[in-house]
Amino acid sequence: MLGMVHRSASTPSVVAVTGGYVVPVASEPLDGGTVLIEDGRIVAVGLHVAVPDGAHVVDATGRWVLPGFVEAHGHVGIWEEGEGVAGDDVNEMTGPDMAAVRAVDAVNIDDEGFRDALAGGVTSVVVKPGSGNPIGGQTVAIKSWGGRTIDEQVLSASVSVKSALGENPKRVYREKGQTPSTRLGTAKIIREAFVKAQHYAAARAAAVTKGEPFARDLGLETLVRVLDGELAWDQHCHRHDDIATAIRLADEFGYRLVVNHGTEGHKIADVLAERGIPVIYGPMLTNRSKVELRDRGIEHLATLAAAGVRVAITTDHPVVPVNFLVHQATFAVKEGLPRATALEALTVNPAAILGLDERVGSLRPGLDGDVVIWSGDPLDVHARVEHVLIEGVSVYAWDDAAQAGRVVERRERFAG
Repeated sequence: MLGMVHRSASTPSVVAVTGGYVVPVASEPLDGGTVLIEDGRIVAVGLHVAVPDGAHVVDATGRWVLPGFVEAHGHVGIWEEGEGVAGDDVNEMTGPDMAAVRAVDAVNIDDEGFRDALAGGVTSVVVKPGSGNPIGGQTVAIKSWGGRTIDEQVLSASVSVKSALGENPKRVYREKGQTPSTRLGTAKIIREAFVKAQHYAAARAAAVTKGEPFARDLGLETLVRVLDGELAWDQHCHRHDDIATAIRLADEFGYRLVVNHGTEGHKIADVLAERGIPVIYGPMLTNRSKVELRDRGIEHLATLAAAGVRVAITTDHPVVPVNFLVHQATFAVKEGLPRATALEALTVNPAAILGLDERVGSLRPGLDGDVVIWSGDPLDVHARVEHVLIEGVSVYAWDDAAQAGRVVERRERFAG
């Protein structure tokens, strides 16, 4: 079923994670708490939760229990590692406006990146097209494991559209000898596309009123959804001037802006805070590979958060391996980010920024049973993921004897 991890006949309907140090993130920690999951959803979190007879009990005594992390900006499954061109479907760079393409159509759910995600406690990933085009295409939020096909892992198909400002589209199309070859041209492409979308929406409405046929345009249909507020606008931008352009365009067309990367966001942190514009920050464990990254710094995330900007953290996988998401948070704490904010930046914040917070991001009744058991504080680099459940289904466990993590493969779950 679309949007739900497929549950095999052997999957327990009631699961209780008991005895651990439960960190719901959205509420206070509970030492010795229980998380009760029924039919894939959390039904109770507390110190005195009655565990029904016949429930499958997971003993988390001496361990930390957290919600699965949310990677808010990754390319898992569409930019596969070690596969070369065969696994590179991240950018459709045959035209600057690719609003009609969808990431979901290119995700390989057997990409090793998904196994890495589980090892790092990441249970949800927003998979996005790359930043080669001014308009890159539609994103998709999926669970990191569990479906027979990608459709059974979809968390939300209505998340956002990826767009890029700055060096990347400028470089790509300058090499092609076409627009955009400058920042001016990139803004022009985006602006023209939204003007066309406005006209398209008006013409479509008029046709409906008159009962006349109307020729659909997939790209413009997508941009109209952005204008209507149904989809966020995920804006790749590093430099502060590109961020200012992103704000200018959002003001002009009235869409919901999410800054992605925000390397120089700290320079206008007060502006972002005043406008209520969130930032998906990172990746942080990289070098200064291009000019617009010369002012990158892990400490800048703390500056953004201190100004009142809602922040999430990204690995931009495979730029940084997705299982290093938590390590970036640890480094950010070292550079001044409050520990509580760091955990929020991995869970509740990315979920809220991208409209997924009615499903994931915290441990509270009504949300999906995506639970990760850690050996200790996840912000301690020595802690490891010991057990991962997605919608109450066990998908990963650490094997002490083998000193290795073990993913429950699809062939095992769906055998027979």
